[in-house]
Amino acid sequence: MRLTLLLITALLMASVLTLSGSGKSDPDMCDLSITLMDLDHNKPITGIIRMERSNGTPIALKSLLSRGLGVENQPELSSWSVIDRSAVIRVPAEIITLEALKGLETERFRKQLDLRGQSRAKIEIPLKHFYRTAEQGLRSANTHLHVMKLDRPTTDRYLQDIPKSDGLDLVFLSYLERYKEDRTYISNRYHNDDLRALSDSELLYGNGEEHRHNFKGYGEGYGHVMLLNINALIQPVSIGPGIMKRGTDGIPLQRGIDTARKDGATIVWCHNDYGMEDLPNWITGRLDAQNIFDGSINSSYKDTFYRYLQSGLKVPFSTGTDWFIYDFSRVYVPCKDPLTVEKWLHALAAGQSYITNGPLLEFSIGNHSIGDTIDLSRSDTLEIKGRGLGRIDFQKLELVHNGKVIHHITTQPHEGHHRAEFRIRIPIHEPGWFALRIPPFHENDPTAGIRVPKNEFGHTLFGHTSPIYVTFKGKSIFDHAVAQGLLQEMIQKQSIIADRALFSDDQAKNRVLQVYDQAIATLHQQIKSR
Repeated sequence: MRLTLLLITALLMASVLTLSGSGKSDPDMCDLSITLMDLDHNKPITGIIRMERSNGTPIALKSLLSRGLGVENQPELSSWSVIDRSAVIRVPAEIITLEALKGLETERFRKQLDLRGQSRAKIEIPLKHFYRTAEQGLRSANTHLHVMKLDRPTTDRYLQDIPKSDGLDLVFLSYLERYKEDRTYISNRYHNDDLRALSDSELLYGNGEEHRHNFKGYGEGYGHVMLLNINALIQPVSIGPGIMKRGTDGIPLQRGIDTARKDGATIVWCHNDYGMEDLPNWITGRLDAQNIFDGSINSSYKDTFYRYLQSGLKVPFSTGTDWFIYDFSRVYVPCKDPLTVEKWLHALAAGQSYITNGPLLEFSIGNHSIGDTIDLSRSDTLEIKGRGLGRIDFQKLELVHNGKVIHHITTQPHEGHHRAEFRIRIPIHEPGWFALRIPPFHENDPTAGIRVPKNEFGHTLFGHTSPIYVTFKGKSIFDHAVAQGLLQEMIQKQSIIADRALFSDDQAKNRVLQVYDQAIATLHQQIKSR
């Protein structure tokens, strides 16, 4: 029996279960036909589901693509499976609980089904959107992804179904080299023609290269940088004996960055502040964005990126997932149709982004949006608006000014999701920056009653906009104490490299150390003149 949209709405998201007995079948099993429906548009959609028995034991849905394919030791992720609009699934003929959702924008469907004595059953699951980023002109992307140890057909299916079930619009699949281990990196075998073949009206693919250096195979070195939308691979892809078991440490990442920039690529630093060459390249204007939490949450905003902002740098935030799409992590930017890789990357580099793995954010100051610069010639009072929505209760929405939280509001439940919203007026009489966020993971404090929750995949929630900047009487923010700290950090890292790195000769050594000489001189001059 097919329900009309009117009946679905009238039943307040209740589903209809059609049961019928059939001839010869396993009396302990039931063939359950499931269709995921967009409640508002009354059309089938791709999403994820999971089932469990009445005792809470997960039911393995072997005929579907596991949402945790390729990812180890993440049971919350692996309990979900992708359903591409509809499927018939063989499940135990007993009382089971069915859950479903899509991406970050739908409420979570949950219903108990009594399949006892039934050999066949049918259900349409109406998924209710509480927000539609596309209607806000926003498009999401994962800017850091590799896949390994899968065959080509399985990888094709993974790359098409997983992002669509998560509601992603754009995925950058990137090339990476590591001695011997890269033989299993199936994502390295995808070329531009393959990415174009995977792309369709729902999902677009772009290319990338993870250009990197490590002193040890997985230890810190110069760092990792993502080169997005490149014309050809920048060689060497990976630098030094630590990762490639040959050669020297005599090539800085900056050489590859400059080559890629000449080709029109977008340059995104990877893995928070991991690596020694991020600061020199930010200070000399070679980076377009900063990937935060792409692979793990192992840093804090205030100890890294807030320092960069306080020293006058403009740092657009981005994110991805590194190996497999293990989380809902994504970066949103405004991008008019038709979506293209070039338009999306241009908006990212302009700083119009926010990152999240759960809460959806809106932020403005007056008529200015994320990434804008407000130029004030005199003191003024401006209206600041912030809004957050999420399926999981993110607890608080916080307004950050020059690295400090100056206002917050707690969430409120609303139907099947949570919301927080504020509108305040703030007097401004100095240069600086503002951003919107939810409480970061490192502020977990049971004694204060603050514990940042986790999403459906078991990962701690994060959400943070790139800043809106304020110049005052022609000057941008510049904290001398912070800048001095960054200067000393670069001097220290230069010394570590000089002592630790393997160089073929003094010329190669100087080539690397000059990266720091240039940045140190640039920052030193800024400290003197501001």
